[in-house]
Amino acid sequence: MWGLHVDPVVPVVRGIGRCVAAAIAAAAPACGGEDSMSDLPYAIEVVSFAPGPGAGFGDDLFPDVVLGPPMGLGETAGSLDVLSLGVGGAIVLAFGEPIVDGPGPDIVVFENPFRISGSSGEVFAELGRVSVSDDGATWTAFPCVADAPADAWGTCAGWRPTLRYDPEVVRPLDPEMTGGDPFDLADIGVDEARFVRIDDLATDGEGPTAGFDLDAVGFVRR
Repeated sequence: MWGLHVDPVVPVVRGIGRCVAAAIAAAAPACGGEDSMSDLPYAIEVVSFAPGPGAGFGDDLFPDVVLGPPMGLGETAGSLDVLSLGVGGAIVLAFGEPIVDGPGPDIVVFENPFRISGSSGEVFAELGRVSVSDDGATWTAFPCVADAPADAWGTCAGWRPTLRYDPEVVRPLDPEMTGGDPFDLADIGVDEARFVRIDDLATDGEGPTAGFDLDAVGFVRR
């Protein structure tokens, strides 16, 4: 266990530094300040973080490292701009507006998986369960079986690589352009959500990079 402590009742609000870094990595213009960042369709607050054993990577950049757009490097390279949750760790993120169910995916979760042997190769993945809530107390989870074969991971998070893209241009989010793991609220009978929780599903791992490596969470604004 490592030393980071986040009071679960005090939201941690992001700054604008990671927005500029994301724009540079995507060869895009820097975002236009805090107002521009808050207008992007990504999580803007960490509500709580309960790290599991073996966590630690990314804590020096916490909370900004998990807020705003992802820093994807494409199909064959996993981003290092992530927070490792540790074995069984969990994090809750909040958004500047409700996530509303609509046609197709409503949420995109970005981890740092990558294809081991090129664009058609096996994926190196660390899986997490995604849950949503409208009040922060009652949660509905997307089904995820971490020990299933890869072709049955379905609505687990952490197995679709994040692509390079310009977060200022790709609005609304389109998983075909952004990569990441898409989630449709209709699949679990939810109309609206204000919070997203990710629970790591690892059973072992070595620090400081054990467990789910969260980059970002976005939503499809319609």
